[in-house]
Amino acid sequence: MNTMKKLLLGIALVGAQLMFAQKVAGVKVEGGQKKEQPAAISKEKVSLYNDNFLKFVEALQASDRKAIDGLLSEKVKEIVTDDVLKKVKDGIDPNKKLEILKAGYYKTMDGINHPSIKYKYTGESSSKEAITAVFEDDGKILGVLPAK
Repeated sequence: MNTMKKLLLGIALVGAQLMFAQKVAGVKVEGGQKKEQPAAISKEKVSLYNDNFLKFVEALQASDRKAIDGLLSEKVKEIVTDDVLKKVKDGIDPNKKLEILKAGYYKTMDGINHPSIKYKYTGESSSKEAITAVFEDDGKILGVLPAK
């Protein structure tokens, strides 16, 4: 494995670790230039990502590590410890139903745009974000960011 690949993998892991553990501050656009956004995510992909995330939340509430691991990206499996999962679980209210607030892209520290879905709790104000889930294109979960 060449050094560049190792470096990128290292960056991806560090980025993923932060994504699982911390709230991300809004990104300021430098000098008022609009950053180019990737194309919108197709309905099929949004449906796949949403299904996987809801399965993940279910597995999380049931503490089903095997099911959780099956839904996680290979890139983050190593760093998603039980402690990290507990933090994510504590950030999700099990008594409330989640619904999609909006789908878009999340730029990780390595500069790559990944598909993401922002969720809100059903019945709460339309713009109150509860959780952001970040995915790989194939639907595996890269990160979960509870909003609080």
